Parts: sequence; C-alpha cells; structure tokens
Amino acid sequence: MTDAAAAHARPTLADVAARAGVSASTASLAFSGSGPVSEATRERVLAAARALDYAGPDPRAQSLRRGRSGIVGVVLEERVRAAFLDPVKIQMLDGISEGILPLGAGLLLLTDTGDDAVSVANAPVDAVALIGCSPRLAHTVAQLRQRGIPMVAIEGHAGDDIIEISIDNEEATRRGAEHLHELGHRRVALVTLPLDPERTRGPLTPEREAASTSATTSERIAGARAVFPGISGVTAGASDVEEGRLAGLELLRVAEGRPTAVIAQSDLLAAGVIRAAEELGLAVPGDVSVLGFDGVKVDGLAPYDLTTLVQPSAAKGRAAGEALVLMLAGEHPEGTCFSSVFHRGNTTSAPA
Repeated sequence: MTDAAAAHARPTLADVAARAGVSASTASLAFSGSGPVSEATRERVLAAARALDYAGPDPRAQSLRRGRSGIVGVVLEERVRAAFLDPVKIQMLDGISEGILPLGAGLLLLTDTGDDAVSVANAPVDAVALIGCSPRLAHTVAQLRQRGIPMVAIEGHAGDDIIEISIDNEEATRRGAEHLHELGHRRVALVTLPLDPERTRGPLTPEREAASTSATTSERIAGARAVFPGISGVTAGASDVEEGRLAGLELLRVAEGRPTAVIAQSDLLAAGVIRAAEELGLAVPGDVSVLGFDGVKVDGLAPYDLTTLVQPSAAKGRAAGEALVLMLAGEHPEGTCFSSVFHRGNTTSAPA
C-alpha cells in the first residue's frame, strides 16, 4: 500500500462521528472535554474511536484553531546535555514546569547558539523563558522581539520592557567575600562564569571585564571587588567541574603568590577547584579555602561540605513560569528578586 493510500485508510473524526451517530462538531467537543456534551454521548464517541482505532484530532489542527502551539520554550546557554549535568538548571526547569501548569503546555528546550534545526528564530512557541546567565542574552532577545514572542529572563538584564527574575548576585558574593576577609584571607582569586558569547577561557583582564556581556558574571565580580578591590583570577568556559579544575590548576600551580582562597562563581566550578588542589597536593581548606555559589549537591564531593551561597533555583523557575502564564492572559506581572543564603561548610578556614 502506498503512503497516500495508507493515509486515506486512516479513520477521521467524520468516520467516528458517523459510527457514533452524532455530528462532527459534537464528536470534536467530546474529545475536547468541553462544551454541552452529555457523558453518555461522550462515551459513545470514545467507544466509536476505539473501535476504529482513531487516536483523536490532530493536535496541529487544534493549535491552528486556538492560535497557540501549547509549547513554552526554554532557552539554555549551552548544549542540552550540559544543562542536564548542572543541578541549578535542572531545578530551574522543574520550577518552570510547575509554574506553567495552568497552561497545560509542554516545554521545548532550545540552545542560544542557533545551530539547531529548531531554534529561537523558528521554534513554534507561545512564550519563552531565558535561563542560564547567558553572555548571548542580547542576541536571543533581539530574535524573540522580532517575532513578538513574550519572554521572561531568569537573571540578566534583557531590557526595561523584559520581566526579569533575578537574585542578589552582587550582595550575596559580597557576603561570601566578607566571610573570607574575616577569616584573615588577603590573597584571594576568582574563577568566573563566562564573560563573552564565545565563552573564552583565560585571565580576567580589565579589557575583558569591561567588554562583558554577562550580567551575572559581572555582578558577582563586583560583589567580590567590594571586599577585595584588587582581586583578579581566570574566566572559565562553562559552569562545570572540568572547567573549574582547569582554572584551579592555572591559579594554584605556582607556589609563589598562590592565593589562600578562591571565590568560584558556581558550585560546579568550586568542585573543580577542589579537584585541582587535590591534584597539586594542596589541602582544602588548610592550604586553600574554596567558596562556591548555588547551594547544590555536587556528586562525588564528599567529604567536603562546600561553603557557598544558596540560591532558590526552583523558586526562580517557578516565578518565571507563573509570569509567563500571566503574560499570555494579557496581564503585566512585575519582576522578582530573590535572596541567597550564606552556608558555611568545611571548605573555608583561616589561612595557614
């Protein structure tokens, strides 16, 4: 049988209506679960559908009639696989899913690179949540503006007209830096999140810092600078353990002038710095203290209990999802700024 013949042989809604002895519009209402259709009639239609092996109306046609796809996009700053290795991203995705429950919509994960066949430029979405502290945020926002897609940014100032769900990046980092200062640390270095769209690794120079396109990275640098004005360090290419390890080796390899403490801008980066210290035979926190940011469980980090700033990742995602629901209902919600909580673990102590 040809594909055309097979398609013709498939039952239609009209076939189901005829078998059930109702009109096509009544059958459609029976499938939608709405409208003035009695339970007995609905059961008769569904029984006819089962007998004909009819799965239901084409969701694409339903989307056209509603004028919506029933899909909320989530734009990630890296490959999808990398996002699922980051506990912060997973918690935010869980929160977004909870927040959009009233829509009955599904989530479509997109990356900010634009390299995929389905991208920010063409994905069939009703609204978008931007997550991940992305240095490419401005580019992504420009594409969505052009399409007229409602959006919410989770961290990162995307424009005065874009709702932002943020956290106290600068203030939280300042509190963590003050903890190190109170312990007596003065030689302190940074391991930062990416600064530019290319996510270039390398030294944290004034030129690179001035050209930063990542608000989250810059805010956390400013928080550290409020306590250690001359602080410098290295920029990682991503928020993951291996990037933290490479950065840690760069900072800790040479004994002369070695920092006694490292402020990492994520817990995954902090875990990598700890791995680097171990490789170099340095004790944490005896030889080097390590401070993180996020408050997530990092597999394999025991016996370390990371000193860190705990942010409410799931709550941020939930707030973003709820804001999108309100926007699609024609309302204009306000942005939200969450506070992080300092947690003292066993990875910081007074310098030797």
